[in-house]
Amino acid sequence: MSRTTLRIVIILAGISIVGILFTQIYWVRKAFDIRENQFNRDVTSALGNVAHKIYEINKTPSPANNPVRQISTNYFVVLVNGPIDASVLEFLLVTEFEKRNITNEFEYGTYDCTDKCMIGGNYIAPNKARMISQFPEIPKLNNDGYYFAVQFPRLEANLLSQMGIWGFSSAVMMIVIFFFVYTLLVILKQRRLSEVQKDFINNMTHEFKTPISTIAISSEVLKDPSIIKTPDRLLHYATIIQTENQRLKQQVERVLQMAQLDKQTIDLKKEPINLNLLVEEVVKNNAISIEAKDGVIRLDLVAKESFAKIDMLHFTNVICNLLDNAVKYNRNKPEISVSTRNQNGNLILTIADNGIGISTEDHKKVFHKFYRVPTGNIHDVKGFGLGLNYVKLIVKNHEGKISLESQLDKGSRFIITIPNLKS
Repeated sequence: MSRTTLRIVIILAGISIVGILFTQIYWVRKAFDIRENQFNRDVTSALGNVAHKIYEINKTPSPANNPVRQISTNYFVVLVNGPIDASVLEFLLVTEFEKRNITNEFEYGTYDCTDKCMIGGNYIAPNKARMISQFPEIPKLNNDGYYFAVQFPRLEANLLSQMGIWGFSSAVMMIVIFFFVYTLLVILKQRRLSEVQKDFINNMTHEFKTPISTIAISSEVLKDPSIIKTPDRLLHYATIIQTENQRLKQQVERVLQMAQLDKQTIDLKKEPINLNLLVEEVVKNNAISIEAKDGVIRLDLVAKESFAKIDMLHFTNVICNLLDNAVKYNRNKPEISVSTRNQNGNLILTIADNGIGISTEDHKKVFHKFYRVPTGNIHDVKGFGLGLNYVKLIVKNHEGKISLESQLDKGSRFIITIPNLKS
């Protein structure tokens, strides 16, 4: 799938997801409004019947206008022409609400014309004990006559609980959207893996092509019978073949090591090692390649408790990889500093350089398998993109962690933290 096609698929998928969400929200809101309007009509009708029965009880004429006023979404006031008995009012309210299948919790109160205040009634809830209502103050009505008020404190929650099919459909839609998004992420991940594997194959081909070509040319030269007359030349080409063969062997071993690490079958032979001495030994062995580029390396091994339980072979490879990168990814004369210190029971190894640096967005990617940071004008740097991934896996298998501090053109600093083995 091409980048353009994938981009179009993602855009269309995004538009579809947003469209589905807005459509679902619209219809859920529509259904809620319909149910709320139906509820208001049922309550208004029930309260109107209650008012007319109170008129009959008080033997007062019914008003020409509707006595029921809806103050807010869940707050209703009913005007009556006479005093109201709370027990009778409660009986009438419960009876009328049951007739219309109104099962919402409610509380009521009556207005006392003498004291000009609201008197709380009961809090009525199906299948629950009745409680004394803490009825809030209501707006002052222009009519100071007798009236009662009814409030539904959990109206929205009750209405939503009655929208079972819409809740179910919303849940199903969210699951569908989740798997839709997950599928897109899987596609993107698979595409990235495909590109990474393609880059790896290209890198591996170039890595193997050079030594194979060199060995082939050297072999052709050695097939010339006259070369026996020039022993120095014979030794030179034989040495080239041996060197390139060793190079091929190292590349194959590196790939096999990564395969073993992936399967978690690598056998680390951990033993108490003095990290300061190990660093000194590794730096000594790598000094020639650093000096070949007129570089310098500085040691600051101040860790007093420098023993750690590590695999000497693989940890040596870790240090060599970082030193090798500090030399390869450098446009200037390499300036490398290696230091050790103790912190909170851990042993900290830091390797810093003055190389080309790594951009912030690549800090995490550099530890991914096969990933290689673009090197700009540096075209002679070869590799599979396995080095830092190998470093991270080895450090992790030593119960440690590695972090990176770097900016473009300002060098890099790799910080390795492993548990300290106190002597």
